[in-house]
Amino acid sequence: MGTQAQRDSGRLLCLVTGASGYIGGRLVPELLEAGHGVRCLARSPDKLRDHPWAGDVETVRGDVTDAASVAAALRGVDVAYYLVHALGSGSGFEDTDRRAARIFAEQAHAAGVRRIVYLGGLTPMGVPEASLSPHLRSRAEVGRIFLDSPVPATVLRAAVVIGSGSASFEMLRYLTERLPGMVTPRWVDTRTQPIAVRDVLRYLVGSATMPADVDRAFDIGGPDVLTYRDMMRRYAAVSGLRRRLIVPVPVLSPRLSSYWVGLVTPVPAAIARPLTESLRHEVVCHEHDIARHMPDAPGRPLPFDDALRLALRRVRDAQVSTRWSSAAVPGAPSDPLPTDPAWAGGSLYEDERERPVDASPQALWKVIEGIGGDNGWYSFPLAWAVRGWLDRFVGGVGLRRGRRDAERLRVGDSLDFWRVEEIEPGRLLRLRAEMRLPGAAWLEMRVVTDEQGRTRYRQRAVFHPRGLPGHAYWWSVSPFHAIVFGGMARNITQAAAKGLSAPKGGPAASPGGRPRGGARPRRAEQ
Repeated sequence: MGTQAQRDSGRLLCLVTGASGYIGGRLVPELLEAGHGVRCLARSPDKLRDHPWAGDVETVRGDVTDAASVAAALRGVDVAYYLVHALGSGSGFEDTDRRAARIFAEQAHAAGVRRIVYLGGLTPMGVPEASLSPHLRSRAEVGRIFLDSPVPATVLRAAVVIGSGSASFEMLRYLTERLPGMVTPRWVDTRTQPIAVRDVLRYLVGSATMPADVDRAFDIGGPDVLTYRDMMRRYAAVSGLRRRLIVPVPVLSPRLSSYWVGLVTPVPAAIARPLTESLRHEVVCHEHDIARHMPDAPGRPLPFDDALRLALRRVRDAQVSTRWSSAAVPGAPSDPLPTDPAWAGGSLYEDERERPVDASPQALWKVIEGIGGDNGWYSFPLAWAVRGWLDRFVGGVGLRRGRRDAERLRVGDSLDFWRVEEIEPGRLLRLRAEMRLPGAAWLEMRVVTDEQGRTRYRQRAVFHPRGLPGHAYWWSVSPFHAIVFGGMARNITQAAAKGLSAPKGGPAASPGGRPRGGARPRRAEQ
């Protein structure tokens, strides 16, 4: 455990799993503000390096399904936060969640951890667990595993979390703003008890110093119990929209509902489905015992309307520190770009383009870093839009994730259907594709200076096909590469020369391009 001096001073060493996610990324600075030490467990530590708090924490590489890495991360830890879920993942996620929770509980006990803190889902009273949605059932089981372990646990159970960038808020926001009238599933009349993200964080931080004899679950929620219909109408009122016409119908299964939500909002069907499934049953708090340990100040927990106003203000002021898309998309490729030329993992298709730029390196970098989201992709908008629609149609993330910040990027940020894999300010931006593809794809943009001191722009698209479908995909889209990637390179350099920011409205693109040097791919034999 932490040193006796640390414990006497009230400073604890806290391990945070899921620090690259929506809640974890916001919890870390709150724990630091409370005076605690923080260690983060991450599969890809580089994804945390650009957070403003990165220099104040210790980051270790590991995975909650790997006992050895969990044991190493828990060494000397007082309080362990478990903030990982298999939300949106495919079949078998319940087994994965169960195995990971058991490993975490066992290693926490072996390391002498004083408390485990887990954020799970609020479950309906009187509903058999077998009737719950798979994701809600899995979260309940994970909480039970921690409560059954020898380590004292605090299990916080929340329903809808309202905060700038949360999946629940984004779903509510886009459904309300884009649809003045809608025919909705019957779950719009199910009662739920939303809670502001800042209250969730307050309870999480306070859980670190709970008495040792507290070992239980707590329901957490705001003061308002609302139906989803109520929430949409109150969102419209708070944001100055006209009253929404909402007509519920007794159809639309959770699967169909998720496709409907995925069509209208930035939240893809894989994420929307567990959110809509959780609304099938009434989920309201049946106790507020947590106030015995963390007394509520006046006006806390925040009323629903106040939580909406704060979230909307953060969005308007571009102060969204984390988003639901901060976490990696389940099933998306996560391997880094294969090294070149030492890589020996099969075929690689490449498209490379280079153009001179009549502008400073700084002007060119400003355009590159501002790409995507509402700023556009400097290319044939219809081609990128069609690719985004196709991705949504097959259950992918499509183009609507946008950007966390309109001007600045950091490693791990989602960017439409890309994710920032590497960024060297002023020099390199590398994006990894997270659309549904028969292979893995990357897009690189570089700022270079030639021997004469002139600015040049280099662009490289890389595609690693997976089997015959991957090769067929590449060749089927190759006729459009000159338009898509050639136009991108040309328009980026022209924008830099004119000192322009990214144009509005050009959605995201397909990875690809023609192979370097002509029509044949460069091949590295296995």
